[in-house]
Amino acid sequence: MTTRTTATKEAASYVNELTKRLIQNIELVIIGKRQVITSALIAFLCEGHVLLEDVPGTAKTVLAKSIARSIGCVFQRVQCTPDLLPSDVTGVSVFNQKCGEFEFRPGPVFANILLADELNRATPRTQSALLEAMAEGQITTDTCTRRLARPFMVFATQNPIEYEGTFPLPEAQLDRFCMRLKMGYPDENTEVSMLERLRVAHPVDSLQPVASVDDIIRAQEYVKQIYVHEEVRNYIVKLVRATRGHAEIAVGASPRASIALFRAAQAAAAVRGWDYVLPDFVKLLVQPTLEHRIMLKPETRLNKRTAMDILWEIQAQVSAPNLKDKACTT
Repeated sequence: MTTRTTATKEAASYVNELTKRLIQNIELVIIGKRQVITSALIAFLCEGHVLLEDVPGTAKTVLAKSIARSIGCVFQRVQCTPDLLPSDVTGVSVFNQKCGEFEFRPGPVFANILLADELNRATPRTQSALLEAMAEGQITTDTCTRRLARPFMVFATQNPIEYEGTFPLPEAQLDRFCMRLKMGYPDENTEVSMLERLRVAHPVDSLQPVASVDDIIRAQEYVKQIYVHEEVRNYIVKLVRATRGHAEIAVGASPRASIALFRAAQAAAAVRGWDYVLPDFVKLLVQPTLEHRIMLKPETRLNKRTAMDILWEIQAQVSAPNLKDKACTT
């Protein structure tokens, strides 16, 4: 079991300093959205994936680009359409007449950050091409399994208000996303400032890296060292299990949700420079990690009750542990 040591404090300090640099750099492009930026980085540092769901024009794509440029990693984008094939994502074997054999040409999934723009416009067959990559960091084509590069993260976007010509993401696909985030509209002052920044050119085009791929991999390993008290682990499990027996929920959160909440809480602690997880960090992550993983009963939706309403109630019912005098317990 991981315990608190001098090494974990140094690990938390490293992740904290790295995150500060990344946030400062990304905010040269995206302003007024620190919480969303931080949440996306938390998902990245715990080796998770992010579903960005919001109306068009709210900088969903720009966020993914900004993170990739800030790290200086390999970035690929797939514009999802109904005619997109699985091989357009994973890659395809092509016969080479010179050498007389087939050779594999990797698809855009062989990147550090993959942006699947408007994922719900792709057919279920193409959507499923990402399942293995997101869950296991590998793809299997022509009976051959190929590992993906580290770090690997999928940013997927979808428009929640336009359903014509779309294919809703199935629960198995949604469960692969560590978090579902919403950008939201900027406030008035931020939007005015945005116009001035875009007067000559888009700032993302001149964004320079402030970290490397090796820095991110190192930070991801450090996040795993963050101490989680037994009572906090129990608290996470109780929150997730409460969704499974709730009268208004048809399908509750899976064990993968428990893992996602656990790892995200470790990353959230490290991002703030803490070498152990506080219950408050778990509370802040309940909505982005669990809301998209639960399926409400039809009568619940008819009563205009949302998944977030129920999650608030569950948080109120499940008592958070008091770690006073226990935080330094190893």
